[in-house]
Amino acid sequence: MLEMKDICFRYTKNTPIILDHVNLTFDKGEFVAITGRNGSGKTTITRILTGLEKPESGKVLFNGKDVTKEDAARRSRFIGYVFQQPDRQMFMPTVREEIAFGPFHQGKRGEELEEAITKAMEDTDTTAMADEYPRTLSRGDQQRVAIASALAMNTEYLVLDEPTSGQDGREKKRLVSLMESLQKKGITIILVTHDMDIVARDCTRVIVIANKKVAFDDTPDILFSDANRPEDWGLAYPPAVLLGRRLPGSPYCRDMESFCKEFLKLKGGASR
Repeated sequence: MLEMKDICFRYTKNTPIILDHVNLTFDKGEFVAITGRNGSGKTTITRILTGLEKPESGKVLFNGKDVTKEDAARRSRFIGYVFQQPDRQMFMPTVREEIAFGPFHQGKRGEELEEAITKAMEDTDTTAMADEYPRTLSRGDQQRVAIASALAMNTEYLVLDEPTSGQDGREKKRLVSLMESLQKKGITIILVTHDMDIVARDCTRVIVIANKKVAFDDTPDILFSDANRPEDWGLAYPPAVLLGRRLPGSPYCRDMESFCKEFLKLKGGASR
């Protein structure tokens, strides 16, 4: 389990507070979206989790152990981070060497290292680009290389910052499919995103950050229900969700496929 306990954060003593007594828990195998307005502190949360930033107060715990003072290199043994611009975290001359860097510095050698690299590339469909220069790849391919680098280190948590922004439908679908396959293997996916279609369709949990605090922490169907007003937090309703709310009974439609199923079910009932 990965926990944030009573976290407060500001960049310097004389700047405004960004996060104010934030408490969050991330369990094994979740697919979590962290969302909210620009500047709300979403990315800051993930940078604190990964050790790229240190809180002003509060603790970060991993399986009950206080890791607050551990840097990003130490935390990489259990948590991987894919930057919004993944080329910024790549510096090796080939994809294979990029993926090998982390497990090599963990102490893996010989057959153990080769197995880690091979499996990570197979799991992310990056085997064919093993000899390519990572920084010349497409953004989608760079993201998969960054994910492979984390997998080669046996990561338990994978954080992705706005991974689908600026991507076409094909690349987005491919990335989401990869994240879902990793979740099924027990890896926790933590996704910073404004993409409400992914939130509604794929995530098991949504965290909304607003006014320096956790404004919402529950499932997508609750977020988009009559009990809440996500627009107050700067969030848009996915089209499928809006269409579902217009049907009798207002079923939760996570995507257009589920909306069509609900619509045809009602149409079939009416024809009888």
